[in-house]
Amino acid sequence: MLKIKLSQSVPMPIQINLECKPGELHALVGPSGSGKTTVLRTIAGLRQPNSGKIECNSETWFEGDDSGGAHKSLSAAQRSCGFLFQQYALFPHLNALENVCIPLQNSGLNPNERKNIAREWLGQMGIGELAERMPHQLSGGQQQRVALARALARKPKILLLDEPFSAIDTPTRQSLYKTLAELRKDLNIPILLVTHDLREADLLADQITVIDQGIGLQTAAPQTLFQKPRNSRVAELVGISNMFHGVFDAGSLTWDGCKQIFSVADKGKIPPKARVAWVIPQSGLSIHNIPSNISVPAVVEKMSSLGQIAAIQLRLEGSQNTIEWEASSAEVRRLGMGVGSQMHIELDGKQIHIMPLRPINDPRRFIDH
Repeated sequence: MLKIKLSQSVPMPIQINLECKPGELHALVGPSGSGKTTVLRTIAGLRQPNSGKIECNSETWFEGDDSGGAHKSLSAAQRSCGFLFQQYALFPHLNALENVCIPLQNSGLNPNERKNIAREWLGQMGIGELAERMPHQLSGGQQQRVALARALARKPKILLLDEPFSAIDTPTRQSLYKTLAELRKDLNIPILLVTHDLREADLLADQITVIDQGIGLQTAAPQTLFQKPRNSRVAELVGISNMFHGVFDAGSLTWDGCKQIFSVADKGKIPPKARVAWVIPQSGLSIHNIPSNISVPAVVEKMSSLGQIAAIQLRLEGSQNTIEWEASSAEVRRLGMGVGSQMHIELDGKQIHIMPLRPINDPRRFIDH
């Protein structure tokens, strides 16, 4: 189990609290410069926070507070971390086998034992036959596999991945996803992945933490995060397209620019007559070509085809609000839908998720006190 509670002011403010279980993959997502890599480097001992605690398998790697500084801080060499960098960081003058041997230098093993372990890891990565090749003789995906073998050669207690798939092509990335998924079963260690790709996080992660300006805004399973973001800033950062504003009062939600009023469960967390942001998932939308007593009229403004899936943008009549909807090509044909078509949208109030509407320029205001 990896437990992290960090607070620091330089080189950038960081305030984050998360846990990662053995065998679990935890993704850190957020905009560029939000502090994702700084968090990894702090865990690895390459930076020291002002206060907080880093604990791995019940061993304290760092503990300190603002008043007394660090009470305990293991060096990077003392922390058992496997770190996979975005740019691979292979030594160009060493072949693949020699690169993987590097972290085993001070292990107490003799040279032959180190080489045997390195060969085993290269074999697990599916590139055992490339052991004698130099980095410049390897493709980007092959270099990344060598770097991953090197990160795991000393059997670390945690694995830190800093955007490891961003510089490789899509087919190679898919292959590495599969390799990582297979490794997780055998490694049974916490894995932290920094990524800017939300699809990647959704595909690989058990838990996702959204970071903005160094602040952990929300930690949740992917499905929860995308359907029930904590606030409007989280919804914005995870790319939820159907986010709107309105007023919530005792279970009734109005929609800015629309006469429709929705009945939404009141969980007692929103004060009366509060301005809110709200989202609705695709499963909460249905489109019809005839009106009903609960439908909202709209006009198809844009359509684009993505294989067998059509992405459609509809604008509510008499409003600036637009709704994004995805449907199969067969459904589009059944509805006789085209640009300019009059349609009628029904929203399932049970699937509407309301959130506090808070300023987005100071993410520290999102922290629950």
